[in-house]
Amino acid sequence: MLGAMAEALLIVDFQNDFCPGGALEVPEGAAIAGRVAELAGTGRFDPVVATRDWHPPDHGSFREQGGRWPVHCVQGTPGAELHPSLDRSQVDVVLDKGTDPHTDGYSGFDGTALAELLRDRSVDAVTVCGLATDVCVRHTALEALQEGFAVTLDEAGSRGLDPRDIERTFAEVRERGGRVA
Repeated sequence: MLGAMAEALLIVDFQNDFCPGGALEVPEGAAIAGRVAELAGTGRFDPVVATRDWHPPDHGSFREQGGRWPVHCVQGTPGAELHPSLDRSQVDVVLDKGTDPHTDGYSGFDGTALAELLRDRSVDAVTVCGLATDVCVRHTALEALQEGFAVTLDEAGSRGLDPRDIERTFAEVRERGGRVA
């Protein structure tokens, strides 16, 4: 199809620690499972990328290290694994972020090869979903815009921590030229 944009799906941090019973539970975090499966199964996206918080035990974002968050998504723990509802056969690439104890790693682009991966596949548009809307989804969507990608933040495929911050995230994505759908 002439002029068609190559589009990637970025599933941000759909991990056990951000779902019910996890160390840093996002309200209704597991409720995105159906929408994420629907998006990943459309065949519309190439590639489908899942990011993971993959923190060392002494990560600087942890309260014990002076950060703002409880210990979560520690490398190799069950809490750091992708949510079991995510069909791994539909995920082309799993990218770990937040592996450096001295950087937050909020964005899927932070300290990873995500931008290069997308450019190598001639991707010019991304749809972003996952957890949490007002933290890692926000940072990933805004950095994708900064990198020059067309961005759609999928509202149904995302959940966040603070309703006011979620609305601010949607406004900020729109203000910077992205879409919220």
